[in-house]
Amino acid sequence: QVQLVESGGGLVQPGGSLKLSCTASGRIFNVLTMHWYRQAPGKQRELVASISSRGSTNYADSVLGRFTISRDNVKNTMYLQMNSLKPEDTAVYYCNADISYSGSLKNYWGQGTQVTVSS
Repeated sequence: QVQLVESGGGLVQPGGSLKLSCTASGRIFNVLTMHWYRQAPGKQRELVASISSRGSTNYADSVLGRFTISRDNVKNTMYLQMNSLKPEDTAVYYCNADISYSGSLKNYWGQGTQVTVSS
């Protein structure tokens, strides 16, 4: 069993910052590419940022220059530093990861953490 647990969401004013964390635990040999997704009410889930096991990153155009994805491979933890937050960043943020164990590779999702940007 593998679990992805997100934390760090909350209510923040426009222009503010939040830092999300996602920790993988359980039967893990290697955590490969990790992603942050978000889903706003009435909208489809969208990819926000990705980071490979070697630290290569990619961002959605909407967050480029404002969000920074990082990871600590020793702790099996991924982070999303979100700065200059806008109301349109309001969404449930989900962690997603490809994790290998005992010769198999599976994709896992976290339960999500709510981020609300409002004055």
